[in-house]
Amino acid sequence: MATLTTTDGTEIFYKDWGEGRPVVFSHGWPLNADAWDDQLRLVATHGFRAIAHDRRGHGRSGQPWQGNDMDTYADDLAQLMDALDLREAVLVGHSTGGGEVARYVGRHGTGRVAKVVLLSAVPPLMLKTEANPEGLPRTVFDGIRAGVAGDRSQFYKDLSETFYGANRHGSAVSQGVREAFWLWSMQVGVKGAYDCVKEFSETDFTEDLRRFDVPTLIIHGDDDQIVPFMASGQKSAKLVKGATLKVYPGAPHGLFAVGSYKDDLHADLLAFLNS
Repeated sequence: MATLTTTDGTEIFYKDWGEGRPVVFSHGWPLNADAWDDQLRLVATHGFRAIAHDRRGHGRSGQPWQGNDMDTYADDLAQLMDALDLREAVLVGHSTGGGEVARYVGRHGTGRVAKVVLLSAVPPLMLKTEANPEGLPRTVFDGIRAGVAGDRSQFYKDLSETFYGANRHGSAVSQGVREAFWLWSMQVGVKGAYDCVKEFSETDFTEDLRRFDVPTLIIHGDDDQIVPFMASGQKSAKLVKGATLKVYPGAPHGLFAVGSYKDDLHADLLAFLNS
């Protein structure tokens, strides 16, 4: 197991496969680096170095009481990038991981970064406000917190349905994928999982996105039931100068694991990496 110990003593687990330009993957809530295995294998077999970490509180990383906030997530990523001395890296963030990547750029710049991919990502802001009417009401996130604090095992099983669009007619998601989601979710410490809800829902990434100065690919499904496209991908594409936006018709939030959407993602990811 490869691990990094951060400045506050938290151990961060990471995978490091292959050789070449580094591609660093940041996972969504409430998952871990294993959710990226198909994409890690893809890029590592196509001449890239594939790296993915378990965010603090998640998976095999430490479960500290403190530091479950977006700034610290970004600083953990920065410490990993520095420790591995990654240069000209491509950052790929899904959902909450997209927020982590955005905040990394906002706090640490793009000195080590060549490109960015935001996939079904939470920026610029998920919460509905007067200035962000396309967002989701606070009651949605209160419900998520209640699920985590209550019967979180059943909550995660239920959440996998909308995460992968299993409730849609003709869905291609397998039961195995949904069970893997539950397994990964149950590895998250309850404190980290609970705290992270506020971070992915209430953090405003607008100024972080405005600091992007590298080629950026934004991919989002227009049937995302977790992070609505109109409040996220569409707005992010307007804030990131020169961003390329690709909208997958009918794709769910967890499109990286579902049928033809995964195939489309792989093709678009490799094309972007090689461009």
